[in-house]
Amino acid sequence: MWMKYLKPYRKEAVMGFFFKLIEAFFELIVPIVVADIIDYGILHQDQQYILQRGLLLLALALLGYACALVCQYFASKTSQGFGTYLRNDMFKAIHAYDYEDIDEIGIPSLMTRITNDTNQLQLAVAMTIRLASRSPFLILGSLVMAFRISVPIALIFICAAPLLALAIYGVMSKSLPLYLKIQKQLDHVSLICRENLAGIRVIRAFSKQKQEKERFQQATQKQKDMQIQVGKLSALLNPSTSVIVNCAILVILYAGGLQVNAGYLTQGEVIALINYMNQILLSMFAFANVIVIYNKATACYKRVQEVLAIQPAIQDGKCLIDNQEGPLVTFDHVSFSYQGSHALHDISFSIHQGETIGIIGGTGSGKSTLIHLIPRFYEATQGQIYIKNRPIQDYSLFSLRQMIGLVPQQATLFTGTIKENICLAKENASDDEVKQALHLAQASFVDEWKDGIYSHITQGGHNLSGGQKQRLTIARALVRNPELLILDDSASALDFATDAALRKAIATLPQTTIIVSQRVSAIMHADKILVLSHGELVGMGKHDELMKTCEIYQQIVTSQMSKEVA
Repeated sequence: MWMKYLKPYRKEAVMGFFFKLIEAFFELIVPIVVADIIDYGILHQDQQYILQRGLLLLALALLGYACALVCQYFASKTSQGFGTYLRNDMFKAIHAYDYEDIDEIGIPSLMTRITNDTNQLQLAVAMTIRLASRSPFLILGSLVMAFRISVPIALIFICAAPLLALAIYGVMSKSLPLYLKIQKQLDHVSLICRENLAGIRVIRAFSKQKQEKERFQQATQKQKDMQIQVGKLSALLNPSTSVIVNCAILVILYAGGLQVNAGYLTQGEVIALINYMNQILLSMFAFANVIVIYNKATACYKRVQEVLAIQPAIQDGKCLIDNQEGPLVTFDHVSFSYQGSHALHDISFSIHQGETIGIIGGTGSGKSTLIHLIPRFYEATQGQIYIKNRPIQDYSLFSLRQMIGLVPQQATLFTGTIKENICLAKENASDDEVKQALHLAQASFVDEWKDGIYSHITQGGHNLSGGQKQRLTIARALVRNPELLILDDSASALDFATDAALRKAIATLPQTTIIVSQRVSAIMHADKILVLSHGELVGMGKHDELMKTCEIYQQIVTSQMSKEVA
């Protein structure tokens, strides 16, 4: 996965590596120059030589700084580009998900993965270019330079290396599982935040602020404890490597002193060896930080990979909706199970063009699930759905959903103007078309506003009432002039007079209409009424027929209307 998103930035990544290696090379020269200053300049009190070598050190520092800046530029460009491509693919993958896939992972988790997890992977890419190349190069380079100065003392470096590797491995193996748990806990915190922000009115209405604060504090406290635990483990890395390296420096000083007394080494060379050991120490510190970042990135990588690896069960067809004769929609012994529980069982009926179909039933009877099968938000577990005598799987999702105008149970609006929200269904809709749709949806309140259809809607439509939001979502579906209009209990917030006027306006339209409602008055005049109970079709027919043949329908009518009206 990494290489796919790094491919457009291969040149930048290589250039970043290259300049970071040049910087590391300059750092390796510095101890040799310092040794020369001690052994020749200071020993012979040659001020000119000291000045020349001092200017060389300054030049090396400036060149190294310039290379570091160039590397930083290329690393930032590569990591940001990597994150942009990755987020785009994740967003594209999420939009292709079935409803079941979204429900399984959860919206808070998906939000965390596309933001926090991707940011962590971006950081890993940047650190790979900036530190992952520099640290090994400095470590190996310091070892080579140490062998060049003194083979016996360089063996001290060789002895210290396995101990350093063992310390790093020990911390890494213990901390990685904890980072996975931390990311999952972060999902839980995001879930609580989302629920509280979405349900703030309900929480205040029932005075549950204190309980929700405690709930949030418990979740964040658990995350804090986990962060402290993994932080303690990670904190062991730097001290353990410092102890090993400083012990190695003490041995170098002792052995180096003996070598100097014996005349095999100069004082400057001993200082150079110590500097190389310090470079190894600093490189190990940097490498340890990279390891910690990699641990976090590995946990995030697995979560991001899960998002990209999911293949939607609903596959796109190739056929377009045509004007073929026959029933518009046919359910042939359709059953549907959701996460192991039966939502619909053996449903069969047909809807002909121009008909108005009413669907009624108790809460949880499967009304919304049934209509969600028509635009293939879910796939039927058993049986077959036909659109114009052709299996629904044969049609492209775009063509299928273009013929449908769906008004969901929950009115959802987006930040922008009223026209922009209406035009989601028909991008090139004119002002007159938008106003006509609003008129049919009984949204006359828009005419009373100063800016009319260009009035601004806040996020989620919080500056509108429930009834206003429902009428705007109905207008959004009507502006497309759909062949099949589906109203999923979309007038529940309307008063009876407005509801009646809306149904009268919709009845004048030529399209086929499916009305899902809890109100008998909303569906009693339909050409056909489907009565659902616990996922089964227990009655089908007109109002008068069902009053004679369907006991459940009789109970619903009796509970809502007087016997005289019924």
